[in-house]
Amino acid sequence: MDNFAKKISNVFLWIMNIALIVMGIILSFSLLIETKEIVIQTMKFLNGDGNYQSLIEEIVIFFLYFEFIALIVKYFKNNYHFPLRYFIYIGITAIVRLIIVEHNEPESVLIWAGAILLLIISLAIAEKFIRND
Repeated sequence: MDNFAKKISNVFLWIMNIALIVMGIILSFSLLIETKEIVIQTMKFLNGDGNYQSLIEEIVIFFLYFEFIALIVKYFKNNYHFPLRYFIYIGITAIVRLIIVEHNEPESVLIWAGAILLLIISLAIAEKFIRND
């Protein structure tokens, strides 16, 4: 029975690895498209047609794609293991993007800033007590 369980887990590991490779390829193309959008927004901003908020939003989205690709790379480099700190980085970046896009109510911005503080504290705890990758 133990041999059967190992075979099944290996099949699922292969399926997951193939899915992550496909996702990495899709994210890489999306990163290139986002780079093009950053150039377009920069040109609009320099010509006076665009605003800085949309440019910064595009840059933060670029970093989200970049962090997801880095997470997939780290997964394969760390013997099929996702480092916790990369998920925290992605969470912080996503909340920063949310604050940039939805900053109309000061109370919600304060709550999101508190969430970022909580994530930073959890990152510090993880760095102190969990083995570094």
